[in-house]
Amino acid sequence: MSVSQVHAACQRVRERLSNRIVGQEDVITEILVALLAGGHVLLVGVPGLAKTMLVRALSDALGLSFNRIQFTPDLMPADITGTEVLHEDKLSGERQLRFLPGPVFANLVLADEINRTPPKTQAALLEAMQEQQVTVGGLRHELPSPFFVLATQNPIEQEGTYPLPEAQADRFMLEIQINYPSEAEELEIARRPRGTNNASHEPVITGEELRELQSHIDEIPMAEHDVRYAMSLVRATRKEDTSSEYVRRYVRWGAGPRATQFLVLAAKAHAAIKESNVATWSDIRAVLKPVLRHRLILTFHAESDGIQPDDIIDTLLKEVPCPHEKDAAGIGQFFR
Repeated sequence: MSVSQVHAACQRVRERLSNRIVGQEDVITEILVALLAGGHVLLVGVPGLAKTMLVRALSDALGLSFNRIQFTPDLMPADITGTEVLHEDKLSGERQLRFLPGPVFANLVLADEINRTPPKTQAALLEAMQEQQVTVGGLRHELPSPFFVLATQNPIEQEGTYPLPEAQADRFMLEIQINYPSEAEELEIARRPRGTNNASHEPVITGEELRELQSHIDEIPMAEHDVRYAMSLVRATRKEDTSSEYVRRYVRWGAGPRATQFLVLAAKAHAAIKESNVATWSDIRAVLKPVLRHRLILTFHAESDGIQPDDIIDTLLKEVPCPHEKDAAGIGQFFR
């Protein structure tokens, strides 16, 4: 499979989503990055920005099974993973335990308002997201492949919510922020009648095609100096590895090695989407914020001074030396 085929497949998905969603081009690109890289996504935005509609439109565009889980304060882990029930054979009278799969058993899972449920239930997704399996009654049950979790979160409502534990937030490859539409986009939204969507529901990518696309991403090369640049950006978020007084003041805990892995992989996916045969420092910069923003634990000084994770990342982009553009084609050793 060539980069051109990856690009063409992404364009088909983008065109399908544009029939349902007005604008949000950057958000769609970042979702495609995670989809190609096989990572999970945390969608953060205020109510009414079509987060759930976007995921539903994505499920229609892909030939994958889809389940939606509405997270609530009374949701239990078994409501997600499934449970064992006692089954009695009416003919023989024999009784045995049978596993009833939960809604997590799907290729694409929408975890709606994930911060609405307690950490115990949030943690039920940990094994599924990391190991692509769940364990119930001491038995392991494999999830379908590919497996992709899209979770939504409301950033402004705090009453009755439970912030994601750092360990679970780190399992998400990207945190994608959805902002208000522009004036022209909002006018287009207002003009569209409700319930008049004429878009086809035939998938534009099958599950097998998606697996082929994902396997191609690992083969995209990246020059050694660009890999080191990605590593330097991540290490610069840690107090013990940075000389930046700005970071030392505002960052309590920086990103771990998983951020470096995800940053390189996401950069390769971004390169494929724009039909480039090589991932470079520009691709690293393009995906840096969604990869890092949910992995930075800020200090009290940051909160009092109104500093956000994106402000930290903007500072890192200025302070960490970047490979020169003329070297971005990969002079020297490449890593696949």
